[in-house]
Amino acid sequence: MAYLNKTESESRIARVKEILESKNLDIALVYYDEFNIGNGWYLTGWCPQFESGAVLIPRSGNPIVLGGPESEPFAKLDSMITETRNFPVFMVPDEEYPNATIIDFPMLFEELNAELGSVKRVGLVGAGRMPAEGYKQIAEGFKNVTLVDITEEYVRLRYDKSPWEREQIRAAFGLADYAYDAIKDKITAGVSEIEVAAAGEYAVRSRGASGFGFSTIIGSGKRSSAVVPTASSKLLAPGELVMAGIAPKVNGYAGVVGDVIPVDGKYTSRQLDCIRYLKDAFRLTKEQLLPGKTGKEIDAPARAYFEKHNLSKYLVCPFAHTIGLHEAESPFFGPNSEDVLRPGMMVSIDVSFFGHPEFNGVRIETGYEITENGPVALSEKMDSLFLEKE
Repeated sequence: MAYLNKTESESRIARVKEILESKNLDIALVYYDEFNIGNGWYLTGWCPQFESGAVLIPRSGNPIVLGGPESEPFAKLDSMITETRNFPVFMVPDEEYPNATIIDFPMLFEELNAELGSVKRVGLVGAGRMPAEGYKQIAEGFKNVTLVDITEEYVRLRYDKSPWEREQIRAAFGLADYAYDAIKDKITAGVSEIEVAAAGEYAVRSRGASGFGFSTIIGSGKRSSAVVPTASSKLLAPGELVMAGIAPKVNGYAGVVGDVIPVDGKYTSRQLDCIRYLKDAFRLTKEQLLPGKTGKEIDAPARAYFEKHNLSKYLVCPFAHTIGLHEAESPFFGPNSEDVLRPGMMVSIDVSFFGHPEFNGVRIETGYEITENGPVALSEKMDSLFLEKE
């Protein structure tokens, strides 16, 4: 029942083994949990609930999911990697599982040495996100082993999306269109932010969304200045703008839509000025989505435009990032980025500013597939909306 298919999983595991070969490493340990889902999901199409864990990839031999006993049956049913081992450090603290087989890292190290020969060099992915106790137990349990951080090399495997990945992302953007319509239809004075979020979430869950890239953003009035405000019980008031963002997933891959919608159903003249700023910056950024452009080249025109209109002081985020297992993931195309745009990347244009004394916080966002000939809209609806002149 894994969201990931076998061919994709095997291809990705093979690419990890190529990294191990090139760096003379015996195994890789890829850490992940509910909040750092992407690196593990990339190999398994699965992530534990409540517990954390790692995926162990040997240079030769079969991969193993390291985790806790509460998620073990879940992994055996839904993960592409079904061989498991349980460790106290990945379990819910103080919980007891008397019928589970639980080992420690010295025991795992002994098992690996018996199966693989002498394990001397271990590559770690996501060590910077790993709890200190987890790192400590690995370091102490793997005796006389050199630990090598291979996070950067591993994450780069995820930059270029396969045809299958692109298919999932396109489908997720299709769901985002349904969410947008439902959210826009629900926005009216007296309705709560939670009700608006629920309308968008139902629209995509009822059509098969596997989850969300982030908790749905609905921020009305001054709440929109919170950058990523989750929906609250606040009621929408006449004259306000509502910043909305939702990121439905298909087979673990995210789509997204973001917009600023007037409670009254029509923008005031000043609100139209605000929307024009966003759309002009959006247009300038889209013009830069050409293969070979660096992140800082992509970012520069809209940043200069914001500077011209005295909006730079309200900038929090750059204008473009890639999208995949996370709604926003590496590479991020910011003002100092040397990352190069390539065909096969999936990119969101995300134009926003926050803390403005009149407009509070505003954001518009949709995505594009990068081809040899430039960007292709993942949502023709939102592409048309954001490029049209007000």
